[in-house]
Amino acid sequence: MLAGVVTAPLAREFQCTAQVNYRQLEGSGFGFLDELQGEIEDYMNNNNWTEDQFELHELIECSIQVIIQENFTLTSFRAQLILNSTRPIYGTMAKTPMLQISDEAWDFSYSQGTPLVFEVERFDGLTSVLDYYAYLMLGYDYDSFSEYGGEQHFQKAKRIQQLAVATNAVGWSTIDIDGRARIVDQMTSPRMRPLRQVYYQYHMDALDIFTLDIEAARANVLEVLQMMSDLYDDQSRQYVFDIFFSTKSKELVGMFQDSEAGGQVYDVLSDVDPSRLSTYNALIE
Repeated sequence: MLAGVVTAPLAREFQCTAQVNYRQLEGSGFGFLDELQGEIEDYMNNNNWTEDQFELHELIECSIQVIIQENFTLTSFRAQLILNSTRPIYGTMAKTPMLQISDEAWDFSYSQGTPLVFEVERFDGLTSVLDYYAYLMLGYDYDSFSEYGGEQHFQKAKRIQQLAVATNAVGWSTIDIDGRARIVDQMTSPRMRPLRQVYYQYHMDALDIFTLDIEAARANVLEVLQMMSDLYDDQSRQYVFDIFFSTKSKELVGMFQDSEAGGQVYDVLSDVDPSRLSTYNALIE
């Protein structure tokens, strides 16, 4: 570094905020959990998760809320994790949601003053869950910029899941309908590659051009939704479908509300995502 020259800190991959809530615990001996919030933020933001160099505007913004529901000992806990991540929309200041997940089966241990060690090939009840979701967010993000670009990150998440299964840890079983294993199994399945192509087309061919050519963007979204409908008929009740629509339902309504294609979009969405009809009704009102 040249004397007198100030350089900006290297951007890694995440701009993550964390919140730890332990109000449900009885007793006054858990104040040390306040430090866990900062530990999680440092862990997510200051480790190198990829070999790529992210610009500041490319960072994946995410939030991790940890709601500690019970303690087994003074240092072992069961918690709910609520994860949200976003992606920037090209040419705008807006963000699009990518993942919104509530994970209610997280058992981990944490002692006061214990640093979180980045060692993805060693299972740990606390850091392995953070590792898993970091690679999951990277997989979805990279898939939205290039076709199947997130493959290596989904595979890393799957590797963590396999390490966890070998320890019989809670929340990693392949038989859980909406568990961690189900997401990576589906996102790495050859049968689900069309869904991953949907993520690329939806973001690059629709959202990223929406402000430039609204009608072209809407036409591309309609094509994407038809692909989803065809895939849904073949792969019904897939957990990853629900992840897509839970993040994109309001955005889809915003794109087509008061447009001539609103009724057509409603017909497709009511077929592939009937649980959110109350949201989609705005398209035909």
